[in-house]
Amino acid sequence: MSEKLPPQQKSAFFSFIKSLATFKGDLASLTAPPFLLSSQSIVEFSAYWAEQPSLFVAPASEPDPEKRALLVLKWFLSTLKEQHNNKDEHGKKKRMKPLNPFLGELFLGKWVDNSGTTQLVAEQVSHHPPITACNIWNDEHGVRLAGHVAPKASFSTTVHIDRKGYSIYHIDKYNEDYLITMPKVHIEGIMTGSLSPELSGTTYIRSSSGYTAKINYSSKGWMSGKSNSFVASLYHDDHEKDPLYTIDGQWSGQFTIKKAATQEIIEKFCTSLIPKTPLIVAPIEKQHPLESRRAWRKVVDGIEQGDIFTVGQEKSKLENEQREMRKREKAEGREFQRRYFSKMKDDPLAERLAEGIKGPTSIKGDMDGHHRIWKFDEQKYKRVQQSLRNGSRSPMRPRFDSGIGGILVDKVE
Repeated sequence: MSEKLPPQQKSAFFSFIKSLATFKGDLASLTAPPFLLSSQSIVEFSAYWAEQPSLFVAPASEPDPEKRALLVLKWFLSTLKEQHNNKDEHGKKKRMKPLNPFLGELFLGKWVDNSGTTQLVAEQVSHHPPITACNIWNDEHGVRLAGHVAPKASFSTTVHIDRKGYSIYHIDKYNEDYLITMPKVHIEGIMTGSLSPELSGTTYIRSSSGYTAKINYSSKGWMSGKSNSFVASLYHDDHEKDPLYTIDGQWSGQFTIKKAATQEIIEKFCTSLIPKTPLIVAPIEKQHPLESRRAWRKVVDGIEQGDIFTVGQEKSKLENEQREMRKREKAEGREFQRRYFSKMKDDPLAERLAEGIKGPTSIKGDMDGHHRIWKFDEQKYKRVQQSLRNGSRSPMRPRFDSGIGGILVDKVE
């Protein structure tokens, strides 16, 4: 799964590793060598949740709550490969370090296929600490996923990424919610330059209908001895010790779904066999200045051309502009206004679902105080959409939104 670094890059890589070992604090603020930088910002990672819309909406068509919970678990597992694999779908090695999103960075897109239209809005709602919020929905099937994640990276013999936050998957037809927590990540092979991400720990998917999925991740596997392994069980909350289904295999490859009581194989599933629907985004020239691909365009061009000078120059330019904006806001006593999300003090639904999980979760206490909770704001979104329909803009500060379809403009709030 891993590939070794080219010899000419090894010296710079190990100098970077040496700086990692002595660095104190969140590694997100540490500057990585240009050859390690990905041409993708972390805010774009939200799209991995719904690259296969047929799996994303499938639970809405299942009348049996037990089987719906199984379909939600299957969909979640199918999203892990592209999020964490170090190779893309064509087998090309991904670069190690995604671009750190700036405050207010946006990523907008949609998928259109037999499942209808599935839409995505993602926004970097905080820079210190880094928090990305997203909302994904399909109106035809009445399905949506809303969540926020606050990754924190540290170094101890390797890079460890702990992700605070959670997502809630909702099905309108059954008024049903699923609380989803995320696994921890660490990078294996970092001391040899043969890089390979691994998942660890335990995560949960808890349904308001009374079913819970528990997923244990292992880099070596209990049965297979393979990397990227996991074992999952789905049970009714009243009978935790008597699972209904078990799933085991590799999140980067194939996994097997079985009935727990009989060990009957229901399905052998391979994510790569399900076609991905291309994500539609607006042409860069029609995007809002804060949209990820427009804002990072010159940096990405430099990365893809191997132009280290341009990468450093353009990246510093963007980051310095952001620092100046924060200074002006502080001097004027105002806070940057998030475009699509709002900060909340609590989330009763998430808290209620988390209480039903008997094991430890990253929900309780993680998003209070400094982090808070970020929710998709329907009123903000509707105001933007109304402005787009009206074709209006502020004469003082024009702001453009791609809207995924042409040049769209809206009023500044």
